[in-house]
Amino acid sequence: MDISVVIPLLDEQDSLVELHDWIAQVMQSNRLTYELIFIDDGSRDDSWSIIKKLNTKNPSVSGIRFAKNFGKSQALHAGFEKAKGDVVITMDADLQDSPDEIPELFRLIKEENLDIVSGWKKKRYDAYFTKNLPSKLFNWAARKISGLKLHDFNCGLKAYKKDVVKSIEVYGEMHRYIPVLAVNAGFKNIIEKPVAHQARKHGKTKFGMERFINGFLDLITIWFVSRFAKRPMHFFGLLGVLMFIIGFGFAFYLGLDKLYFNPTGRLIAERPEFFIALTTMVIGTQFFVAGFLGEIVLQNKNNKERYRITDQTKP
Repeated sequence: MDISVVIPLLDEQDSLVELHDWIAQVMQSNRLTYELIFIDDGSRDDSWSIIKKLNTKNPSVSGIRFAKNFGKSQALHAGFEKAKGDVVITMDADLQDSPDEIPELFRLIKEENLDIVSGWKKKRYDAYFTKNLPSKLFNWAARKISGLKLHDFNCGLKAYKKDVVKSIEVYGEMHRYIPVLAVNAGFKNIIEKPVAHQARKHGKTKFGMERFINGFLDLITIWFVSRFAKRPMHFFGLLGVLMFIIGFGFAFYLGLDKLYFNPTGRLIAERPEFFIALTTMVIGTQFFVAGFLGEIVLQNKNNKERYRITDQTKP
């Protein structure tokens, strides 16, 4: 199979049929074999019933339905697990991503042996102050922290080599940083391609301040995890040892001061510096233990169910 198109969605009943027909027409005109995977992330409208009708009409369509809204990252994770195509393309269901971009994205992955082609919406048709401006600030911070020179981390239209999506784990709000996760997994052939952006025809945006803040927090998480996830002792242990040495050195100095330099002064226990040194040693010990426990947890990590599926279309 050439292409798996993975489409997470939430309350997009008005756009699904048009999106399906558009994608099917593009695939047929370019003679591409494909599967279309819709992931209903807890929609409260008729999105799931429409997906089931599309599945009956077109055997290339399949769907996954979540019990509730688990988030876009979980939806992509479920789609990636199911995808069988040589190239996996993700896009949003709101018709703001153009399926006409699919053949060129596929060609770039296959012919130029790229790992990821990330879409870049140079011209956006969103509200400037509520979405465009926050996105620009977010992308600037993401470039600085991740080191990846992408202009549009938020773009949902991306193409991946199959090995990439099978090698990474997407969780939280990490869907924005899949290229960063891919680099951490050893996939470094990543380019950015300008893509068309269209004004939303139906419904309203799911983007809000909460997702904006969570995105920044997840960016910091990725930076930390990419450096210390496999060896937490390298961070917590080092920090703990340094704090313990500083606290112990300070306490040792106070002892020397009392014994040799100021024997008639206040008792060590009456000096606030002593409690600062003691607290520093205790915190240092706790950091060291945290690193040790992190190593144990890492060795015994189990994969837990991160979402619950209530229904799926038949193959």
